[in-house]
Amino acid sequence: MPVNEPEKKKHVPEGLWTKCPSCQHILYKQELAKNLHICSKCGQHLRVGARDRIAQLMEEGSFVELAADLKPKDVLGFSDTASYAQRLKDGQKKTGMKDAAVAGEGLMGPHRVAFCVLDFGFMGGSMGSVVGEKISLAVEHAVKEGLPVLIVSSSGGARMQEGILSLMQMAKTSAALARLAKARLPFVSVVTDPTTGGVTASFAMLGDVIIAEPKALVAFAGPRVIEQTIRQTLPHGFQQSEFLLKHGMVDMVVNRKDLKATLVKVFGFLLKARAKKAEAK
Repeated sequence: MPVNEPEKKKHVPEGLWTKCPSCQHILYKQELAKNLHICSKCGQHLRVGARDRIAQLMEEGSFVELAADLKPKDVLGFSDTASYAQRLKDGQKKTGMKDAAVAGEGLMGPHRVAFCVLDFGFMGGSMGSVVGEKISLAVEHAVKEGLPVLIVSSSGGARMQEGILSLMQMAKTSAALARLAKARLPFVSVVTDPTTGGVTASFAMLGDVIIAEPKALVAFAGPRVIEQTIRQTLPHGFQQSEFLLKHGMVDMVVNRKDLKATLVKVFGFLLKARAKKAEAK
């Protein structure tokens, strides 16, 4: 009597599924991408890479990158549990980017916009000398071309592997935005989960309009550090977008599905107001 061969186990490729960090629901990555990386069960806004963010906000084929060849250097020879040089290689391999920021210009609706976006996947979106330089170049390009500026932040703060060089980027980016303000050109800042540390303490909170995604952590120091320092329990939702909106730190909280349309309206309003002031003179 013939013996039936045991059925071969079906192999399911890895990387097809992910888990929502909020409700723990298992999500199919292709469906998640179609839903703009928003959990279909609880509405949690998951983190989005820089290239995906550009595709979501810019008109198709309109984005032109600036300073695409800029690469970071390990000028301090820094090492902790791994060398900074190795961490850079790992980040570049993981994201396909040279550093944590992409800068350029493109169309958003009818508006030409200078645009910069941080990618949390590259060393936590930390701001080193290259990130600071790209933001500054984008702002300088905006001043030269008479464009508004949009920066989308997702960052753990200054990149401490670069020491004082990373902290200098806070002043550098803020000074660039001061020149933009002097030229009376609008700057809209979008803060996403998370936006913390030296990024929050510099350009991310300098926008003429500051827009946050729902339930994004926006802070200088995280809630755990604050609780340990002051030895008190913080209010529920402390440092999340909705809490900051209630206390006047951001101007609006906007669902990712509505973000592009909202930005087009905001830029239309700001540019129209600027044109009226110019006519009045």
